[in-house]
Amino acid sequence: MKSQDIVVLLKLISLHAEFFEENLGASDLILTSNSFEDWTDDGLSSSEIGRLGISREYFESRFSVRSLAADTGISKSQISLSLKRMYDVGLAKNDRRLGIPKTNSKALLEFIAYGIRYVFPAKEGELTRGIATSIAAPVLQGKLMTSGELAPVWPYAKGKTKGLTVEPLHPNIFQSVREDGRMYAFLALTDAVRLGKPRERNVAIDTLATLFNQNI
Repeated sequence: MKSQDIVVLLKLISLHAEFFEENLGASDLILTSNSFEDWTDDGLSSSEIGRLGISREYFESRFSVRSLAADTGISKSQISLSLKRMYDVGLAKNDRRLGIPKTNSKALLEFIAYGIRYVFPAKEGELTRGIATSIAAPVLQGKLMTSGELAPVWPYAKGKTKGLTVEPLHPNIFQSVREDGRMYAFLALTDAVRLGKPRERNVAIDTLATLFNQNI
């Protein structure tokens, strides 16, 4: 497994959430999310997709290797290798009806909760300017930071926050987090698990669980 695999898996969850928001509406998202949440093939059928007026080209364009590469900053060849690795270990599968990759969100959450800080550990480094992550990110704003504490940040010249360097899971995530607020939240919460003390990890894991349940 490579750290970029986690980025790809999180992006797939975000794309499935985007599908429901665009095509079913936010009010329908929570009511219908369980159909895509199940790890079996009990999601929307091809006929149901057809009734919604969504073409197969939509899925091919949004979930293709080319699109995932553009969205994540990871090369097409590395996206393909990541998907193969994740299929092999059960962290992703190919949806047979729609022909698109899908994250096993329950297994991914378990890995983030119990394994990621050992496989992909993180630590704070030198003072720099960047994008707030972990407990300083907007998704956890006001929950865990204490007054005067330096924020953990991904080093980025155009960032607005001054704090201590944390290397992101992949060096090319910045386009992705700027254009996809959900991905920013996912990655920052993952950093809180990689970096944090027990209370911080628990809050981050609980928040990820809530987002995954509502958005896939």
